[in-house]
Amino acid sequence: MEPHSPEQLISRKRRREGSNGEAEEGERPGKVPRVTVGLRDPAPFADQLVSNEATPYQRVSMEEARRGTPLDRPVRVYADGIFDVFHSGHARALMQAKCLFPNTHLIVGVCSDELTHKFKGFTVMNEDERYDAVSHCRYVDEVVRNAPWTLTPEFLAKHRIDFVAHDDIPYSSAGSDDVYKHIKEAGMFAPTQRTEGISTSDIITRIVRDYDVYVRRNLQRGYTAKELNVSFINEKKYHLQERVDKVKRKVRDVEERSKEFVQKVEEKSIDLIQKWEEKSREFIGNFLQMFGPEGALKHMLKEGKGRMLQAISPRQSPNSSPTRERSPSPTFRLPFFTRTSPPPSPPHHSAARGYPISEDEDDEDDD
Repeated sequence: MEPHSPEQLISRKRRREGSNGEAEEGERPGKVPRVTVGLRDPAPFADQLVSNEATPYQRVSMEEARRGTPLDRPVRVYADGIFDVFHSGHARALMQAKCLFPNTHLIVGVCSDELTHKFKGFTVMNEDERYDAVSHCRYVDEVVRNAPWTLTPEFLAKHRIDFVAHDDIPYSSAGSDDVYKHIKEAGMFAPTQRTEGISTSDIITRIVRDYDVYVRRNLQRGYTAKELNVSFINEKKYHLQERVDKVKRKVRDVEERSKEFVQKVEEKSIDLIQKWEEKSREFIGNFLQMFGPEGALKHMLKEGKGRMLQAISPRQSPNSSPTRERSPSPTFRLPFFTRTSPPPSPPHHSAARGYPISEDEDDEDDD
């Protein structure tokens, strides 16, 4: 039975007919059921398994493998490599090998230190570390230690291998243009894709490029110069560089703090200037409102002047009085001058009434 892919487990969007006859979107894609798919134990080593050489073995064809085999007869796929500094590129390659067929038993061969140093070069991890790293990959069913550099018919028959999985790029080594050439000719090769942007060589290149950084960091963590294979002079140089970097960091921190301080001062100064401008506009407006050409002070002065003129002006005679020639008005004196001035002499009765006195009238009175 073919295993369901994640795409099949996730329910797709369904479209149903609405009341108006138009197609509408149905339910959202469902979530994958929460199941435990990881293994609890690492993959076993081939030399620790019970041998089944007594059982006759016959390879399956590519068509049979793709159609699917019975559960008790999985397709045995072999993938080999150095697997130094095990990374996600290795895991993805093994995942592809595991998913080549519906029912796959993945066997991974890991070369020893002796073969690797002879044909490829020195490794970062030793063979035991590389064996252990591969055995803990979730896609691996069996690990072959001390795997051969070139696959022989005897090795393929011993481990009952149906197909060999590797990337399709020709792998030239051990005096051959492609060590998988005879596998391809026999129709047992199953190609996989390399993961771009990551490889063991790239990781080692990053470490070598940043060698000084790693050495200084490990010296700070407590490793000795002997453990790091660093000379006495280089050790002192790294310590000096570390001190210089500390000083640089302090200077950088001071610069950042000073920049923050200056920025805060600028912000506050801008706020003060804005507030000063607002207050100055308000002060000028109030000043003009009070002392301007049409300000309140002018109106107050006009009102006070009018009241003063009204206070010092004489009262008008009533309209019912006789309209004869008016005698000249008496001299007006301010109230505060009346206290020191002598009282005026009482006017003549007739003069007070404003009638002119003639000699004839005096004579008539005498008669």
